[in-house]
Amino acid sequence: MSPPVAPPGWSRWLVPPAALSVHLSIGQAYAWSVFKPPLESALGLSGTQSALPFQLGIVMLGLSAAFGGTLVERNGPRWAMTVALLCFSSGFLLSALGAHLEQYWLIVLGYGFVGGIGLGIGYISPVSTLIKWFPDRPGMATGIAIMGFGGGALIASPWSAQMLESFGGDSSGIALAFLVHGLSYTVFMLLGVLLVRVPRDAPGARGTAGHEPTGPQVSAKQALRTPQFWLLWIVLCMNVTAGIGILEKAAPMITDFFADTSTPVSVTAAAGFVALLSAANMAGRIGWSSTSDLIGRKNIYRVYLGVGALMYALIALFGDSSKPLFILCALVVLSFYGGGFATVPAYLKDLFGTYQVGAIHGRLLTAWSTAGVLGPLIVNWIADRQEEAGRHGASLYGLSFAIMIGLLVVGFVANELVRPVDPRHHAPAPKEAAHAERQQSESA
Repeated sequence: MSPPVAPPGWSRWLVPPAALSVHLSIGQAYAWSVFKPPLESALGLSGTQSALPFQLGIVMLGLSAAFGGTLVERNGPRWAMTVALLCFSSGFLLSALGAHLEQYWLIVLGYGFVGGIGLGIGYISPVSTLIKWFPDRPGMATGIAIMGFGGGALIASPWSAQMLESFGGDSSGIALAFLVHGLSYTVFMLLGVLLVRVPRDAPGARGTAGHEPTGPQVSAKQALRTPQFWLLWIVLCMNVTAGIGILEKAAPMITDFFADTSTPVSVTAAAGFVALLSAANMAGRIGWSSTSDLIGRKNIYRVYLGVGALMYALIALFGDSSKPLFILCALVVLSFYGGGFATVPAYLKDLFGTYQVGAIHGRLLTAWSTAGVLGPLIVNWIADRQEEAGRHGASLYGLSFAIMIGLLVVGFVANELVRPVDPRHHAPAPKEAAHAERQQSESA
């Protein structure tokens, strides 16, 4: 499948909606916590076990993005979106079969492994294309698309809760909800497949006129040899771990925090909290990433990591005594979580250029794979152990929140160490590289 080239006069503003149709669909992953309680009840799972499909999905997201990044660069966004559609929808259909048969391993395989591949390929599918369409505002452009991934749960969370209420929370009801998800997302993602285009004069196209890339141009292979890549890997991993620790267990967490108070949180209200977190995640992706175009990537990550640690401290110290404080701090943390994802492609572009930024971005997302295991594992495992020790309510999370604060401090230090890439790592611009390759082949 060759990349579809935009005809003359094609508006670059048609590309973000194509990206959004894919990202809003795969962003359903952030609504997984809505399925955790019914799965635990129907199949007799622990909190750690019910997190496994989500964890594996995030692992596969990072791995498929890392290994598929070069293929996405080579084959273009339409190919990538098609692969994402097939994998993500098939994952839901397999999960529906697993729930119907009460075979949890099928849910892990479908949602986690197969669906996770769709997450990774779908996530990176529009990033490089958007940066080439919007070289003047890369933070805003990637923020618009990646905003959809953060906002997917804003739709999926209440939708899933309503389906579980209508179909029932037993294995048959869960199976039917998974089936509806798979079929619906097939149709919605197809819109992006049909609409997406690449610029005629890439790299650097701005609708009708092409511009040669400026600044450093570093290949994906060479980027792995730079300290900047690994420092950003740590920055992203720490920021994601802190955000995903709340997000994956959001519904049961807010219920636990206020279970012993005079105003306990209902199941419906907990699902609403998940939707609020999704809104903050989504708003942070466009708001903070656009802000990074004004104040710089390094400064915005200082905010994400430094203020994020403060928010966690406030939740740990005072969260169970004030529901508005708990919700506000969680919303801020999730806005930083989403902003970190949306800003990192522009940060990579600033450091490594546009030459192979999509492939570099894919490799960096292995940090997300690590965080996807680390964050839920820290929160769920500690909560399970605390519950076994007879503790309840907010005390289930005190230790895990302290760990999150420490991780954010590590990320803050790593961000401070980021410097411009040494010129010895720079590669020739793509046209110059192609010319050099032709000369070498002619002289051979």
